[in-house]
Amino acid sequence: MKILLDTCVWGGVVDPLKAAGHDVIWAGDWPTDPGDYEILSMAHQEGRILITLDKDFGELAVVREQAHAGIIRLVVLPASQQAPTCLMVMNRYGTELQSGAIVTVEPGRVRVRPAASNPEFS
Repeated sequence: MKILLDTCVWGGVVDPLKAAGHDVIWAGDWPTDPGDYEILSMAHQEGRILITLDKDFGELAVVREQAHAGIIRLVVLPASQQAPTCLMVMNRYGTELQSGAIVTVEPGRVRVRPAASNPEFS
């Protein structure tokens, strides 16, 4: 899968995702942070699933109906759990994500907002 990691996601997530065969870009490598709107737009244009800790992307995608290519939001997960959690979510919900789902993951809970709820895919 093609992935865009938001700046707030630990940079140590890049290597495990690449090792699992994913095409990964980490926004933390960019010279400046272009802002949430541009990050989500870039992810959509390149067909990348956005992985973030930031709830603002949900507002952009749901309330403001900004197009996206799938979002994983990690909530209250320590840095050491981010990579294994992302891999689990992509393995389990990859089809839904590639169809534009928003998957929110927190300890002991996974919520999936299907693509049918997202304007880009309805």
